[in-house]
This record gives sequence, C-alpha cells and structure tokens, in this order.
Amino acid sequence: MAILEGIQIQNFRALRNVTLGKTVDNKNAVLPRLMAVIGANGSGKSSLMDALGFIGDCLREGVQSACDKPHRGGFERLRTQGLTEPIKFEIRFRQNSDARPISYSLHIDCDKHGRAVVVYERLRQRRKGQRKGWPYSFLEIANGVGSVWSGEGSAESEGTARIDVRMGDRAVLGISTLGSLADHPRIASFRAFLSGWYLSYFVPQLARSQPMAGAEPHLDRTGENLAKYLQFIAREHPNNFQQMLSRIARKIPGISKIVSVEAPDRRLLLEFHASGYDEPFYQQDMSDGTLKMLAYLLLMEDPDPAPLVGIEEPENGLHHQLLADLAREFKDFARKSRGPQVLITTHAPNFVDALSPEEVWILDKGIDGYSNLTRAADIKGVQAMFDEGVPMGSLWFSNHFGIGNP
Repeated sequence: MAILEGIQIQNFRALRNVTLGKTVDNKNAVLPRLMAVIGANGSGKSSLMDALGFIGDCLREGVQSACDKPHRGGFERLRTQGLTEPIKFEIRFRQNSDARPISYSLHIDCDKHGRAVVVYERLRQRRKGQRKGWPYSFLEIANGVGSVWSGEGSAESEGTARIDVRMGDRAVLGISTLGSLADHPRIASFRAFLSGWYLSYFVPQLARSQPMAGAEPHLDRTGENLAKYLQFIAREHPNNFQQMLSRIARKIPGISKIVSVEAPDRRLLLEFHASGYDEPFYQQDMSDGTLKMLAYLLLMEDPDPAPLVGIEEPENGLHHQLLADLAREFKDFARKSRGPQVLITTHAPNFVDALSPEEVWILDKGIDGYSNLTRAADIKGVQAMFDEGVPMGSLWFSNHFGIGNP
C-alpha cells in the first residue's frame, strides 16, 4: 500500500507554512499509519483537511473549479490574507516500503484576469541506484511550458527521453494529463495515489436513505450510498458478509445482532436487533450516533481501501466512552497488511487517550494569525509522562502540551 511520507502546505488560508512529516527540504520523521491533529477552534484543522480535498479536486476538475467550490469561494479567499505569493503544496510518497520516494510540488496563482492557474509543477525521484544527491526531475512545468522525461529499464536509460510540454489549459494539472500515458509510470502511480484519497463527511440523514437496488464498491464521502455499499460486499464476499455484520454488532452498544434481509424489490435491508426489543429496527430508524458508528466500522471492512483516509471530528454524535474504542479500531485498520493511512482531526481527549505521542500533532494559531503544527513527541516532557502511564488525552486536557486548549 502506498504511503504518504509528508506534506507541506503554504499560503492556504491560515496555513501560512505547515509541514506534516518529511519533504525534500525537511527531514522530519515519516508519518505513522494513523495521525490525529488536535487544537482549539479556529486553529486550522478544517483548513488542513480541506487542503487535502482541494488537491484532489485540482486533479479531478482543474484548479479554477477547485477554488470555486461553494465552501471555498474562489482563489483569493483561499490564499492567505495579505500575501501575493502562490498557494504551494509539496507531497512526498512511496508506492510501497521498498520503492524510491516521489516528491511532487504544485504552485497555484491567479492570472491577470483573476483566474486560478497552475504556475509550477515538479515531480522528482532518485534514479535507480542513486543513493545521494538531489532527486531527478521527471516532470517540470512552469507557466504552462516545460519538459517531461521518460525511459525505464536500467539506471543509465531511466529518464533519458525528453519531451517538451506546452499545456493547452493552465487550469489543468500536468500530472492529470500525462499520468494517463504508459510512458510515464511514476507520474501515473502518483496520480493514482492522489486520486484515491478518501475524505469522509458523513451525513446521517443521507445514510438513512434506501435507494433502488444496486451495488457500489466503496462507501462515498457522505454515506449516502451505504445501502449500495452493503449490497456490493454481500454480493462479492457472501461467505464473510454475515461474519462482518456479527463483528460490527458486537462493537455497537445496545445491538445484539444485525441481520441482512432482501426486500421484494431486491434491495438489501439491515435489521438491527436491540436488547429489550422484540421487533428489529431498520437503517432509517437508527440514531445518528449508531449510524455513524456503523458507517465507520463498515468503512474499515472495505476490502480495497483508499491509500489515505481523512475523517474530520469523528466524535460528533458519539458517546464519549466509545471514542477510545473507535480510536483503537482506526489504529487496527491502519495496521492491516493492506490498510490505509488514517488522518483524523478531533476535539476529543477521550479519542486521543488511545494514541501515542508519535501519532498526535497539535495545531495552534500564533499571534500573527498563522497556524503552527507541532508533533506531540517533539514537545519536551510529553514522551516521559506518556512512558510513565499518563494518557495523551489527559496530557492534552491538562494543557501539558503547552499550546492550545482542549
């Protein structure tokens, strides 16, 4: 499974310059399989999550459409106030643990007409056998003009065939166009990694819907296709489906068992059997918290999960005593042999109690109005107190991190 080693975000709302993990110029620790970002209201957690969504939208729809999403309001509302520099991203990832890391830089600015455009793209990777020195630029485009290098096989032939590039539409990413070409496998692998990110914005009311019969291989961002996702799992993995429902039932308080039944119109329905009730409940009858817990547990049953899963404030609507258990479920999910990396933003100390100092990052806004990002393990005294048995959530609640408030 591909792994994100680091990301740097510059000039995106309050994220003037924050780095999570390792980049070409920053030798911080590689990101763990699970990461939780905590901080006070307004510290930039939602901006951090939206920056990840923004990158994916740029790839799929182009930078102008990504900027103009209703919740973003255009390029100038995204660029850090008072600055004239481009919005910049640098992403570093590996296709697998044995692969050479790939670094990708993306700069977005506006043209003289105020339209968002790509002003710089660069994709770098060390050549085969190269152990020292700067990575080789296999793609570099500035203001719509540049070059891409191909050539596979031996170390001597890799990156020796140069093709000049002129982008017809500067709102489109070069990796979006060139990533579909067989001659550029590293661009294709990075594009596939980036386009596969999953960011959850679960809406319980949408998850209650019972659409016409059909099957979809992954849970969508809002949970609206929950019924179709269940139908896909039941169809593709019939022997494990009921075992999966039994596992999930044991993890939802008050539920004794979950049974799947087929409606006359061939839709798949779930019967929730609750303690103390003779008649079962159905999906549309369940509480927001139960549906949310169900959706997260179903997400973790995906046989082909996204390489990166982002979830904003999973504690909303859930009882506080469930949060440490949910955190442990996410940790187990991330540690599966083909499990994803999981990035979570949270306000809940109970959730953070299940994590280690290496898994917790703190966002705090400075007096200049810009967000700062600090790994808990790098704060003096935190590791020692954790080793003595003090949970991370308790350290946060007691303000031992020295920044922000719970």
